[in-house]
Amino acid sequence: MKILIDADGCPVVSLTVEIAKEFNVKAVIISDTSHIFNSDYAETIVVSKGQDSADFYIVNHLNENDIIITQDFGLAAMCLAKNAIPINQYGFIYDDSNIDIMLMRRHENRMLRHRGIKRHIKNIKKRTKADDKKFVFKLRSVLEKLK
Repeated sequence: MKILIDADGCPVVSLTVEIAKEFNVKAVIISDTSHIFNSDYAETIVVSKGQDSADFYIVNHLNENDIIITQDFGLAAMCLAKNAIPINQYGFIYDDSNIDIMLMRRHENRMLRHRGIKRHIKNIKKRTKADDKKFVFKLRSVLEKLK
């Protein structure tokens, strides 16, 4: 078992690596060339800059029961198909009961944008310490179940 981190735009890379180290689980940080990560514990992989290049690397290198940290619904769906455990930066665990509706909403929003209709998301909140605590709690819970 390992933890793969879809690191481009991920606010919990350091927290994830700390928890991986605490549980003595391998951590792999995957990013494209526009982001640089250094870690004394985690392996860092830099993939070519391109749409979904980090996602495809992750899918091609994960195993059953690996944990993937991502906010990408499409990547989460591919990980579920390989019996991996995708979790977002807020501790939300993607599973077969919720991924279809998320993918459908993403598709609907893409179709609206294609037609020139934009949905505006108001009041996007900054990440808080409570968000970090929730993520840490969920990741630890998953790791404890798998150990």
